[in-house]
Amino acid sequence: MPALKKKRVNFALHAPEAEQVFVAGTFNDWNPSARPLKCDKKGNWRTWMALPPGEYQYLFVVDDQWLEDPGCDGRSVNPYGAHNSVLRV
Repeated sequence: MPALKKKRVNFALHAPEAEQVFVAGTFNDWNPSARPLKCDKKGNWRTWMALPPGEYQYLFVVDDQWLEDPGCDGRSVNPYGAHNSVLRV
C-alpha cells in the first residue's frame, strides 16, 4: 500500500497583543510548546506543517491560554467542557 501523501496545512491567528502563540493538537500529542507561530508586524501569527490525510483536533495556546481557532468552522466538544477546532486534511 502506498504511503499517504502529506499536505501543507496553514495555521494563522490574528492576535496583536500576544507575546507568544503555539498550536497544539492531535498531530503533536497536545504539546503546548511544540509548534510556535511567528508574528508579523500586523499581529498575524502563522505557521504551517505537512500532515497526512485525516482528521485532527487542535487549539491555539496564546500566552498560556488555550483558544479555539476563530477561522475554523469545525468544532468538537472536548473533555474540559469547551471545544477543540477540527481540521480535515
